[in-house]
Amino acid sequence: MVRYYLGAAAICLGTLPSVALAQDEAQPAAESFDCRHLASESDDPAPKALFQRSLWASHCYNFQARAVRISYDGVRTLSLIHRVEDGVETEIARFLDGPPVAVRKQGSVGQDLSQTALDFTAGVAPGALTAQVAAHYQLQPMELERIAGRSAWRLDIEPQDAFRYGFRLWLDSETSLPLKREMIGVDGQILETFQITELQNPSLYPHTLRLGPGQSPGESPWQAQWLPDGFTPQPIPPDSPRQNARAEHRMYSDGLTSISLFVEPLAGDRRPLLAGIHRLGISYAAVRHVIHQGRPMQILVLGEAPAEVLARIASSVTWGEGDDRGESVTGAASGAQENDSVELPASGS
Repeated sequence: MVRYYLGAAAICLGTLPSVALAQDEAQPAAESFDCRHLASESDDPAPKALFQRSLWASHCYNFQARAVRISYDGVRTLSLIHRVEDGVETEIARFLDGPPVAVRKQGSVGQDLSQTALDFTAGVAPGALTAQVAAHYQLQPMELERIAGRSAWRLDIEPQDAFRYGFRLWLDSETSLPLKREMIGVDGQILETFQITELQNPSLYPHTLRLGPGQSPGESPWQAQWLPDGFTPQPIPPDSPRQNARAEHRMYSDGLTSISLFVEPLAGDRRPLLAGIHRLGISYAAVRHVIHQGRPMQILVLGEAPAEVLARIASSVTWGEGDDRGESVTGAASGAQENDSVELPASGS
């Protein structure tokens, strides 16, 4: 569940889910940005311009911070560290209460991209990511508020359909760094809040960074035949369960939200999950059982999206190799299981 807990931290820091274009779209060119430009105030107050500026700020600023995450399981505090040195970006998030969890991300963001980029630096650069988000969300006009003792622009990000959650961001008026993030459910209720309470010593990396293009998604014969508009296949992050003979992992994102698809055989040493919808705090998981080539298989779709969306995706998953689409459903993705603990597919065989 490490990625689940860090999801809010990643978005608040501006390291949004790595996003690649659909395979039939042209791959965008890499984008370069001189971080020293952030030292001057933006001459474009439009919401899209501010959003894109905040993405670059999240890559360009060195800082330490304290933050809180308010969610279904209460309040947890974190320490955050972000550094860029010699073209290598490092981000560390560490929970200070509850079960000890620390996550470190690192990747190349310098002009020399001969080193393979990792995890959050492997996605589309800020300009392309902004365009991806703006195509499926409405970025609403801003107003100044006070967050963590600092002046911040509020930016509402409203979905254009009922297939995804909305967000509110508060961006520091001095640095453009994200200071607060709220996830908003389809009913308008706040599902989760992530807020920096103390931003320490932000300083700019005094060089040019280069981001993108994203890595290509991995190939898999298991495909979701239905996805909400804007969700495209993604490269699998290095800290995800590895694909092996037991389990396959696919990931999709619309630029703000990621959805994972796991498919694995049901063996005698592993108890299957109940088919249907399982509640995971603010997230859901949809489980479906099928028979493929005489073998029982379990399909698991999970992410921060409405339950009916995950269920519809799970019901659309098929084996896509050649013309073989002969699996039969033995359990439907329907019903509800509240407060279940869903175990992700194991990384070993």
